Amino acid sequence: MNYSPLLPVLPKTNHRIALFGTSADPPTAGHQEICCWLGQHYDWVAVWASDNPFKSHQTPLAHRSTMLKLLLEDLRSPSKYGDGGFNSGSSPVLNIDLYQELSSPRTLETVTKARQLWGEEPELTLVIGADLISQLPRWYRLEDLLQQVQLLVIPRAGYPLEEQDLQELKSLGGKVAIAHVHPPGVSSTDYRNSGDDRTITPPVAAYINQENLYPCHNLA
Repeated sequence: MNYSPLLPVLPKTNHRIALFGTSADPPTAGHQEICCWLGQHYDWVAVWASDNPFKSHQTPLAHRSTMLKLLLEDLRSPSKYGDGGFNSGSSPVLNIDLYQELSSPRTLETVTKARQLWGEEPELTLVIGADLISQLPRWYRLEDLLQQVQLLVIPRAGYPLEEQDLQELKSLGGKVAIAHVHPPGVSSTDYRNSGDDRTITPPVAAYINQENLYPCHNLA
């Protein structure tokens, strides 16, 4: 499926772009809540499905990218799904889009691609889950990365934020903030283990059923 995102028309001042890559295997109501919050706090939000080199993935990247696109479309036009959508009744989130071309195993390369799209002026914030904090010291050229972006950490149940880890990042030059958002306590792992459609949006559920992406759920 071909999909070309819209390049944002950014305001002339305070260009703030949030960069949010996620495994999205599959994207859940928690991902949607995070995206909605980011849309309320940044001028533009760029989202993509990523391959985390420290994780294994069950589902091909193309499927995960398509599911993420469906989730974002739900945010952009929440009334489309009536009472069935997680974002039903909320205002559309129009300053967000899928930028799958930003996906790279090396986040520093993602930032380079973002600069090619938007230039040097915008302030870039890399959005990561609290579960990734312990992995950061192993990231490619972390100190160079921290010089180019600010970090926004999304709290996650079961992954307490340790002050020692945050201080270590700051000692490397990182500018770290904690997002004041509390997404639903559901995860992609929860869905893969249970197959509970209540943890995902209706369009994503329909796509999963159409493509038979997690067939083990039908083996009862």
